[in-house]
This record gives sequence, C-alpha cells and structure tokens, in this order.
Amino acid sequence: MTDILPDRGGSRDVRNLAPVLRFLAPYRAAVIGATIALVVTAGVTLSVGQGLRLLIDQGFINGSPELLRNSIFVFAGMILLLAAGTFARFYLVSWVGERVSADIRRAVFDHVIRLHPGFFEANFASEIQSRITTDTTLLQTVIGSSVSIALRNVLMFFGGVILLFITNPRLSMFVVVMAPLVVVPIIIFGRRVRALSRASQDSIAHVGSFLAESLRQVKTVQAYNHEDVDRTRFAAHVESAFDIARQRILQRAVLITMVMVLVLAAIAAMLWTGGQDVLSGRTTPGELAAFIFYAFIVAGSVGAISEVVTDLQRAAGATERLMELLSAESALPRPTNPRPLPTPVRGALEARELTFAYPTRPDTPALAGLNFRIRPGENVALVGPSGAGKSTLFDLLLRFYDPVAGSLSLDGIDVRELDPEELRRHIALVSQDPALFTGTVTDNIRYGRPDADQASIVAAAEAAFADRFIAQLPAGYDTDLGEAGLRLSGGQRQRIAIARAVLKDPAILLLDEATSALDAESEHAVQQALARLSKGRTTLVIAHRLATVIRADRILVLDEGRVVGEGTHSSLLEDNALYARLAELQFGEPNDRDEQARLSAGQA
Repeated sequence: MTDILPDRGGSRDVRNLAPVLRFLAPYRAAVIGATIALVVTAGVTLSVGQGLRLLIDQGFINGSPELLRNSIFVFAGMILLLAAGTFARFYLVSWVGERVSADIRRAVFDHVIRLHPGFFEANFASEIQSRITTDTTLLQTVIGSSVSIALRNVLMFFGGVILLFITNPRLSMFVVVMAPLVVVPIIIFGRRVRALSRASQDSIAHVGSFLAESLRQVKTVQAYNHEDVDRTRFAAHVESAFDIARQRILQRAVLITMVMVLVLAAIAAMLWTGGQDVLSGRTTPGELAAFIFYAFIVAGSVGAISEVVTDLQRAAGATERLMELLSAESALPRPTNPRPLPTPVRGALEARELTFAYPTRPDTPALAGLNFRIRPGENVALVGPSGAGKSTLFDLLLRFYDPVAGSLSLDGIDVRELDPEELRRHIALVSQDPALFTGTVTDNIRYGRPDADQASIVAAAEAAFADRFIAQLPAGYDTDLGEAGLRLSGGQRQRIAIARAVLKDPAILLLDEATSALDAESEHAVQQALARLSKGRTTLVIAHRLATVIRADRILVLDEGRVVGEGTHSSLLEDNALYARLAELQFGEPNDRDEQARLSAGQA
C-alpha cells in the first residue's frame, strides 16, 4: 500500500519541534555560545534601566560632574558590551539556522530520492518540493531568528517584571491592572491579521501556480489562442490576492493604531501617577525613568513573544510535515543479504506467472500471469495494444515496483533478492520521451556514467550519431540545454539519451521505441547505432514501427498482461490475429511481400 502524505495543515503543537533537536546536536558549541551571548545581551539591556536611574539621580539631580562622567562611562561600556553580545548572538544563531536548514534539506532529499516510484504516484511532486524548500526555509527563520527572539524576550519579560517591582512596587501594581486592557485587544486583532496573512500567502501561491503552469505550457496556450482566456484568469487570481492583501493591510493599520493609542494612554497614566509620586517625594525622577524603561521592555517582550508563538506554531507544522517525509518507508525494501550477480552479467531474463497491479489501481492488474524466457544477447520486441503491460514490464525489470505474485529473474536470481543499485547498474533505459536535465550536453551524456572522461563521452555521442548536431551547437558539448533540454528538438533529445545509454555500456537495454521522434535519415542512422549497441547484450524494445520488429530476433505479443503470441514478424502475421491487426494499424504493414523483403534487407 502506498503511503499518502497527510494534508498540509499539520499540527500547531510546539512540541512537534522536538525532532529538530537531533539536527542541532552536532552544533551544540555554537548553540551554547549563542545562548551565553543571549543571556549577556538581555542582562545588559535590563541593566540600562539602572544606569539611566543613576545618570538622572546622581548625575543630573545632584549636579556632580564626576558622577555624571562616571555614569556616562558606565553607560558607554554597557552599550559596547551590548553591541558585542548582539553581534555574537546574531551571527551564531543565524549560522546555526542556516546550517540546520541545509542539513534537514539534505536529509529529506537523500531519503526521498530513494523512495519507490509508487510513492510519487500517490503524492504530488510539487507538494514534496514545497516541503523540502518552503518548510525548511520556515524552520531556518525560526531557528535562526524566532527562537532567539523568544528566549531573549522571555528573559527580558521576567527580568523586567522583577525590576519593575524592585524599582516601584506601587506603580507595578498599576501596570498589572492596566496590562489586560492593552494586551487583549492586541491579541484579538493580531489573530485576524495572522489569519489574513495566511490567506494572502495562499492566494499568492495560487498566482504562482497558475503562472508556472501557463509558462510551462506556453506553446499549447498559444497554439489554441488561449492567451486572452489565461490573461483574464490570471487577472482574477491577482485581484483576489490584492483584495485579501488590502484587508490584511487595513487590519494591520487598525492594529498598529490601537497599539499606539493604548500603549501611549497607559504610559500617560503611568507618567501622571509616577509624576505625582515624584512631586510628593515618594520616588525619584531616576526611579520613574527606570520604571518607564522597564515598562516598555515588558510591553515589548509581550508583543514580541505573541508574534513569535505564531512562528513557532507554523514551524511545528513544518517540522511535522518534514518528519513525515523522513519517516516515509519505501515499499521496496532492500534485501538484508543481497545475492551477487555473476561476473560478467549474462542478461538472461525469465518471468514466471508474473502478476502486478499499480498501488493506485490495485483492482486493475497490469500483468496477469505473464510468462517468458529471454536468452542472453537476444533482441526481443514487445508488441501489444495500449495497456497490455509493456511499460509495466520495464518498471518491474528496473525494480521500480515488486510483483504481487510470481517472479522475475535476471541470470536465475529473483530481482527482489538483488541490491537495486547493483541491478540497475547493468540496465540502460531509453524512453520514448527521454528525460534530460538542466545542464550541458556533456552533463547529460555523462549521466550514464558519472566518472566518464570527455573522450568516452564524445565516442558515445558518435555511436549515437549525435556528434554532428552537437558540433553545430553554440558551445558544442558545453552548450547549456535549458530546463529538460527544451533547446533541442525531440530527435536530438533522443540521440542524447541514446548516447547516455551507449556510455553506460549495460548488459540489458530497454528501449521504449527510442527512434520514434526521429526523421527518416536520423532514424536509419540511429537504428544502425542501436544495432551495433545491441550486439552481445540482451535488448527489449517496445515496438511501434515495422523497422523495429523486423530487426528483432523474436517478438512477444502482449495483451491484458499476458503473452498471447511469440515468433517472428512473418510467422505472427499468419498465426496471430491480434498481431496482424496491430501490424496493419501501428506499422502500416505493406501487403506487398516484395516490399516486406526490401524493408527486411534494409535492416540487415
């Protein structure tokens, strides 16, 4: 059964951040250093209030130049210490955040890249990509900033409250009474702003998704004259995002105004009460200044912590989603003690009652009791209607999936008993729609053998008849092919993929009609290259062209997941009605036997 990732909502329980601690463990020295710097800066900040009290009471009120000078020196020293501590805290915390984020990205990618393909059938690649990029970026922000801010403000809050009561217990009770009147409205409006912020992010995501899809399929958009329709739809997405952003801005403006009014009103009330105490001699001007300073510290800490709590909750959800990826198990377990393949690998293949259904379609068998035996070095064409199981057989040979029943063996060893990497090392796949990657021609050919030198790459390109068009590219083998090789034609992309397979030099070739996108001249050249490449190695080719089946040593006719016929082209034309019909429909089978003979001679 294929695991389906839960919905992106995720839990907002801060305890879900616990798994991140194991990624922090290797950097405990930097964490300890950042914590020390955090405590020092918090302590120095809180000490500023006492410095302010001494400066006013002893420097200004007493009129002592010496005390004023000493107070200034102490104050300047505290500022320098605060600056040094802030630098150390910011650098260390930011470094740890970036480092841990990078480690989590690598860990998740390293795990996900080895999961079975069925996992990606049930889960969108864009969703997985978002978790690896967006969620780790959110974690980086929290680890590299929010956690530090939260801890610092917790220290400042408790330290500030203690110093408030030490400085003036009477005014402190006044603050306790006033605090809820200020904090509660801020929390209520803050929630509205955060909800609108999330809605705004979602709407921007929709804009980005629509934009990416339209640009990726721009040829289809223009071919169907769909530009005006897409412009209208994109404008609707943009306007929707703007409307939500406008509401968020309005609520935030109201929140800021309310905060200013409430805080200033509270300060005015404290100043009036404190001023009365100064006039009556119950407190000094310096104590009043220190008290107001600590009141600001406490209020600021409460506001900062309330904001950070939201970040921590979002990070908890992000952590949960990332840990779900890390805990996802492959449905294709690696054998504990894999059996070794013989040296050299012969390439004998055998299927016995091979049965399989895709995880997303468990009630629809793709293969149903398939049986065949392929000799080493044999060239076998697979022919059948759509859904007959041809591509599915390739998937099982590469062990992208395991059969539901029966067995598939290479050189007498069940592929489930082999290390998947060892199995795939001896197989090369050239698909009908070849996958190229962002990078140069050299990068894409070398994909077949990462340690290959340039001479081997050039030789592989020549064998695939790709060297001529590569030489005409702007930078030859160093030409960047763009995303998915879109700067090449379909035939050129297939010849690059064939060169990649040539370079790998496998024991088994899997060809999904690798010449289907070539013109007649290129097809003839590549057929010759594939004929040379196929010699001495087992070749299975999904055939859609007459030239391919005529060249095969043997043809297997598949229908509904079973072999319903096998033999040569001429024998199957006479003995197998399904093949005869497919030959007429797919191959454009000529009725003239002289024409068949000419094609056969041309492929010899």
